[in-house]
Amino acid sequence: MVTISVREPYKLEIDDRPVPQPGPGEVAIRVRRAGICGSDMHILHGSNPFAVYPRVIGHEFAGVIEALGEGVSSLAIGEHVVADPVISCGTCYPCRIGRSNVCANLQVIGVHRDGGFRAVAIVPEANAVKVSSTLGLDVAALAEPLAVAANVLWRTECTNEDVVLIYGAGTVGITVLQMAKMKGARCIIADIDADRLVRAREFGADVVINSREQSVAEVVAPELGGLGPSIVIDGAGIPSLLEEACRVAAPAGRIGLLGFSPGPCNISQQEIVRKELTLVGSRLNRRFIPEVIGWLEAGLLRPEAMITQTFDARDARAAFDLVEKHPEQTLKVQLVFS
Repeated sequence: MVTISVREPYKLEIDDRPVPQPGPGEVAIRVRRAGICGSDMHILHGSNPFAVYPRVIGHEFAGVIEALGEGVSSLAIGEHVVADPVISCGTCYPCRIGRSNVCANLQVIGVHRDGGFRAVAIVPEANAVKVSSTLGLDVAALAEPLAVAANVLWRTECTNEDVVLIYGAGTVGITVLQMAKMKGARCIIADIDADRLVRAREFGADVVINSREQSVAEVVAPELGGLGPSIVIDGAGIPSLLEEACRVAAPAGRIGLLGFSPGPCNISQQEIVRKELTLVGSRLNRRFIPEVIGWLEAGLLRPEAMITQTFDARDARAAFDLVEKHPEQTLKVQLVFS
């Protein structure tokens, strides 16, 4: 079967391997669609601090159940599923309080163990989420990035009363935008790329800011009657943005961090205390994929236009080159497995 792996940083390999068999409590998924994520690029470049090499990458994938391991009872061969990449122990403190995405013994499919960039992927039974056969598997494969967006908006307690400022109009920003609009929030999105901002408008952004040409602070203040946004989401991970987020956020505002950088950043304790800001991190998703699938099946989310390019899995090098060299042309690139 075709398999895409990173043997070591900068060493992408495409080869044929034997089809794996599921062990007890596991299922085999015949992968149909798999999306390339920024974290896959980070693993390739050696900049993902959590990756273990060599690794079959890929954590956004959907397909059809092909085989069942011993003891599996909740799934049947032929059912359509999407993978939840978060594997947790279920017993540590975060797991006990419903925060399995930051499990003390966390493993992530495609990072700590082999992922979905292969014709047949093995996952624990609990990590295969059923989807209706009427939902395209290309759309189903978008459930994981949408669940990441759902997680950060849960962390920042987003409602229809909020105005959300999103830094970055790439994949992360556009998924947060769609999720926030579904919740009824008003959304402002800032980016330095004009084409990405056009796309953000198409996905429902109420206000767009070209931060190469305009000051975010100067735009949002009059836009919001002198107050800043009640929620700020940083999907870019640029240290200086956190400092700005504290300055522009409204009193009682919430700031959610999705992107991250190892570099230090300066933030003002005075601003945080003066406005009683809440600053939260958000990692992966806290079992939101079943809810996201429900929203997709009900038509509350229509993310199909996020899929900007598809490549046969054997052409993965060309797909990765496009994502790396022309990010302005891509939103979500998917690999097609036969």
